Amino acid sequence: MGALVLACGDSAGHGWLTSLTERDDVEIRPVPAIPARPDIDPLLAGLSGRRLVVVGTDADLAAVTLRLVRKELVDSVTIGFVPVGESAVADLWNLPSNPVEVALHGEVDPVPLLRDDAGGVLVGLGKIGPTRGVGYCDDTTALRGAASGIEVTPDPSGRDGLVVRVIRRGLLGKRVSEFRGRAFQLGSLPVTPVKDGVPHPRQTERWTWYRHTSDLRVARGLI
Repeated sequence: MGALVLACGDSAGHGWLTSLTERDDVEIRPVPAIPARPDIDPLLAGLSGRRLVVVGTDADLAAVTLRLVRKELVDSVTIGFVPVGESAVADLWNLPSNPVEVALHGEVDPVPLLRDDAGGVLVGLGKIGPTRGVGYCDDTTALRGAASGIEVTPDPSGRDGLVVRVIRRGLLGKRVSEFRGRAFQLGSLPVTPVKDGVPHPRQTERWTWYRHTSDLRVARGLI
């Protein structure tokens, strides 16, 4: 089957990419950091059943995943990830310190994909705060009042769509309340959500993350 490797931004200079250039079953394509539709869609059209491997940051992976969503390819494409720098996704997917072989040959495991009501996706860590408002995880009240921060991640176990952590800091230190469900909705003072390290372009008083109808087909374990 082979693999199409997208080397995002500065990751094109990684040494192990050079060694892959001699392999007949691997095609390496440099793309910009946080690639957009013109960078990705023509490559997806020629994917032809191959595995898609993203080398870059969590934001790069999210950008590529968004194009899979828009092209309705989430159900049919297996995606591998080789993180560059700190990565919430690497922790969620439990990737090894050298994830190259996993990305190229690992077993396929479904992982929830999160969407938001602004048309984006979340593959790793979403952050909001500090803020004051009301938030719900499904039908459960997760926040009523002030929070120093809110963190949302996909649930890597797949049992629930997402995990919400509401963080409060006071005289006795930090207190974290955790909730699990299919969706998280927040109405609050104006906030700027941060998705996989990228701030939303404008402030908002309402925000929702929810589980997409299809899970990501993730390579995250060796046979």
